[in-house]
Amino acid sequence: MSWNNQGGGPWRSGQGPWGQGPGGAQPPGDLEETLRRLQAALRGFLPSGGGFAGRGVIFVVLVAILLWFAWGFYTVQPNEIGINLVFGANHGKTQAGLNYNWPWPVGTVIKVPVSDQKITEVGYRSELDAAAENGRNRAAAPEESLMLTGDQNIVDVQFRVSWQIDPAAPENFVFNIRHPEETVKAVAESVMREVVGLKKIDGILTTDRQSIEPDVQTRLQKVLNDYHAGVLVLQVQLQSVDVPSQVLSAYRDVTAAQQDQQRAVNDAYTYSNKVKPEAEGAAARIRLEAQAYRQQTVAEATGQTSRFNQVYEQYKNAPGVTRERMYLETMERVLGGMDKTILDTNGVAPPVPYLALDALQPKPAGAAK
Repeated sequence: MSWNNQGGGPWRSGQGPWGQGPGGAQPPGDLEETLRRLQAALRGFLPSGGGFAGRGVIFVVLVAILLWFAWGFYTVQPNEIGINLVFGANHGKTQAGLNYNWPWPVGTVIKVPVSDQKITEVGYRSELDAAAENGRNRAAAPEESLMLTGDQNIVDVQFRVSWQIDPAAPENFVFNIRHPEETVKAVAESVMREVVGLKKIDGILTTDRQSIEPDVQTRLQKVLNDYHAGVLVLQVQLQSVDVPSQVLSAYRDVTAAQQDQQRAVNDAYTYSNKVKPEAEGAAARIRLEAQAYRQQTVAEATGQTSRFNQVYEQYKNAPGVTRERMYLETMERVLGGMDKTILDTNGVAPPVPYLALDALQPKPAGAAK
């Protein structure tokens, strides 16, 4: 055999097939010498006759084992996380790049796309439609969208949930839930029905729409966390919120009547706010005038009483003089503003005729007035 020509076997002089001895690496020869040694080593393992000999079988087995171990290398993409399984048990996670795990059937690798965003539609189904503005058309699913409000009305709610696999716990997504998309959809529909059932239809159709989305997202995330589903809810978007088409016309009539009622109430409040201040102002003015009149009357009465008391005190001191002064003051007040002629009837001689010349003279307009 060929190894006998090399001095005692395929590795002569204590060297291995790659030119290395038991003491360590040896200086490499040229390329032809290395190839010649490799060919000699392979011929030493291969059988010389027909069929496989023992060394040939061992060589094939070793090559198969090496190939089996090499099969354990795998690549994880940037948007993925690898989960290593050994005999079906979880043995950790691997990040993007080249990684290794035991080959099949000892080990397997599950690659989870944690960065891919998924959309779950509730109450409708998106369909491709070239005639639509965005290229998609929505087909209604009333068995999912019709919900009961807190005031016993029915509302048609269509919404979508954007979610992805939680990068921190992809193993929960793989092992804890069997049908993740169906689970997310069922939980989202249940949570939306709960939130809608707490509100009235008027608020849902108008002012409460902005608060429904974050409320549903928070509740949905909490339920999925309780399930250990490994799902991260990114956003909840209401696509349409309206009353069912069967009662749309009746609801619009009711809404118009409610708006008319509210307008009438507002007009009444406006009139009340206008008339009431005017009435209150008039009442306040009357009260102030009455108080002023009372104060004036009391002040005049107090003054007259004080003057009378003063006159009375003087009258007690000199009755005659006081009586004469009061008489003169009264006559002055009564006769001071009129034309008069005074005759002295106490004299002995007859009265002298008196001609009032000043009455015959024309008076200026201001003086006459």
